[in-house]
Amino acid sequence: MTATAASPPIAGSRASGAPVYRARRLQVDSGQEAVVYLHREAEVCRSEGFESETRIAVTIGSRTILATLNVVTGPLLTLEDAGLSESAWTLLGAAEGDPVTFAHPQPLESLGYVRAKIHGARLDRAALGAIVGDIGAGRYSDIHLASFLTACGGERLDRQEMIDLTTAMVASGDRLTWDRSPVVDKHSVGGLPGNRTTLLIVPIVTAAGVIMPKTSSRAITSPAGTADTMEMLAPVGLSRAGLRRVVEQEGGCIAWGGAARLSPADDILIRVERPLDVDSTGQLVASVLSKKAAAGATHVLIDLPVGPTAKIRSVAEAERLSAHLRAVGEAVGLSVLPVMTDGRQPVGRGLGPALEARDALAVLQRDPGAPVDLRERALLLAGYVLELAGVVATGGGQALAREILQDGRAWEKFRAICRAQGGMREPPAAPFTRPVAAPRSGRVVRIDNRRLARVAKLAGAPRDPAAGLVLHVRLDEQVEIDQPLFTVHAQAAGELAYALTYATGHGEIITLEHAP
Repeated sequence: MTATAASPPIAGSRASGAPVYRARRLQVDSGQEAVVYLHREAEVCRSEGFESETRIAVTIGSRTILATLNVVTGPLLTLEDAGLSESAWTLLGAAEGDPVTFAHPQPLESLGYVRAKIHGARLDRAALGAIVGDIGAGRYSDIHLASFLTACGGERLDRQEMIDLTTAMVASGDRLTWDRSPVVDKHSVGGLPGNRTTLLIVPIVTAAGVIMPKTSSRAITSPAGTADTMEMLAPVGLSRAGLRRVVEQEGGCIAWGGAARLSPADDILIRVERPLDVDSTGQLVASVLSKKAAAGATHVLIDLPVGPTAKIRSVAEAERLSAHLRAVGEAVGLSVLPVMTDGRQPVGRGLGPALEARDALAVLQRDPGAPVDLRERALLLAGYVLELAGVVATGGGQALAREILQDGRAWEKFRAICRAQGGMREPPAAPFTRPVAAPRSGRVVRIDNRRLARVAKLAGAPRDPAAGLVLHVRLDEQVEIDQPLFTVHAQAAGELAYALTYATGHGEIITLEHAP
């Protein structure tokens, strides 16, 4: 059938005065953005002036969504076909051949506030509420989302705007409440590859009898997020009811926040932040604290890694962020404890979902070869959480955390949480690996977190969960010429070559100091 061939009209296609089209599932993955495809000569394109990238209202039965239009000129679609991306198909609950109608959407008044922010205006609570409300309802295209993120980038949100943005993001979705207190949570601001302490802290803290409903994000600018890593070991896509069931049964969970509709506007923004590779101060504060407040937390520990190639470069920067986190947290009902930690080098050995999961398992199982730095960092932070919850007096938390890990209670609790979330599984392994060797002998004096993470991402992480790299050296270690510095893991030979080309062609990712 050609693009211009006439098809039998759909019964009742003129009942409402608007042309009606047949739904076709094109099996196109457009991410979370809903996309609809029409032939350029389709009547609605000519009569309504619809062009590529137009935002249009799409209706099937009682469901209406906003979608971005892509125009087809070849024989893929007839004049009566409406092709739908996978996300649009799911949102509309469509079936093949369903009648589809189109209309201009209501004007997006909140875009006026975005334009004002671009020009330097500050946004009040009503403006931010309108923007976040439209984002949560799916009314913003990726272009609109990128504009909002850019307008708020850097330090362009003041303290009150951060509070109002956080409040609006909490209000954009559901909110959990618990019948016990305190309810604790923990978050790292990121920028430090391999920092998967959450998988250790949650079982330690919950084994001590404290409630910890941990909802985590997927990777934004890193080779793996906590949700990506936990997904290697157990399902993380818990609904709100499923999350509550697991927490009530085991005292805690490690789940992806997006499936539970906790601050859903945040998940939409994160999806666009990832390709933009941006994570501004105001957005970071609102993202972290809105998720914690929505999950019902009362006390939150924030890990702030500080290092020359971490997200936070200086103590002064960490202190400014700490002040924002405390103030905004207090405004939304959270007691926040920021903790500065060493961010000069990755934590553990693995970078990438499966490799980081293996590190966490080694610590939980008390494997003698487990990464010492990951274990000690997790015990330090778990100790602070236990003290924050009032389980032990100040100064006694780390000893209790170590006891819970060493006597096996943490491992048993982690297995129980995995079972409750849907069953424990084995992390996958990559079929292609290749070491990157030291070009000379010397002492390791610098490890570039960002460029090392870049290698892992070019190898395929986190999209390919087994991809990434394994780091073999630490700061201050002496290495010999041709000794492996790190080993790249990839799902495909092409991605392995791509990552190795970057690793060997962009200067010293791991800097060695010549011996005197």
